[in-house]
Amino acid sequence: MNSGIYNRFVKRVFDFVLSLAALIVLSPVLIVLSVLVRINLGSPILFRQARPGLKEKIFIFYKFRTMTNEKDEFGELLPDEKRLTRFGRFMRLSSLDELPQLFNILKGDMSIIGPRPLLVDYLHLYNQEQMLRHTVRPGLVGLAGVKGRNAQSWEDKFNYDIQYVKNLSFWLDCKIFFLAIYTVLNHKGVNQEGAATSHPFKGNVHNDS
Repeated sequence: MNSGIYNRFVKRVFDFVLSLAALIVLSPVLIVLSVLVRINLGSPILFRQARPGLKEKIFIFYKFRTMTNEKDEFGELLPDEKRLTRFGRFMRLSSLDELPQLFNILKGDMSIIGPRPLLVDYLHLYNQEQMLRHTVRPGLVGLAGVKGRNAQSWEDKFNYDIQYVKNLSFWLDCKIFFLAIYTVLNHKGVNQEGAATSHPFKGNVHNDS
């Protein structure tokens, strides 16, 4: 399949059809998880956050909550590792917390396969080549995700994102999809050493932009 045609037309059709089918099939799971999140973590059930997508367009990103809202005596949220519960760790290990992003995919904010959507605050920190990640829709899972998830350095993550953008094809998406299943089942790379998930990106040591 021609990669240009696939990227511009076919990929979006696949995303819509597969995300709609997944939402229908997994609706009982989504309901059960919603109840469990409400019981274990309270309200709201969903974590919502602005993230940059295709062409840096900002959208609201959805996940199931995995942390409490516990605060210190000054009213500031406690560090992630102190707010992440045993239930939350299970949700992250199994990637069940990511299921609400099927709605993002259905809406067209995201794709099933693509670079993970990161924080808006990171936009001004990217160099010119790293900005290529925003020439495609962000994904539920990406090449960086099947190569080590959060256990990698930021440099490695961005290198995989760029590699994906430059080599995007139907067959690469298929490969990433099946590798993602293997990665989730083996609970690989859920967090960086010393962090509940990953350390924040603080920019490039040698920024060439």
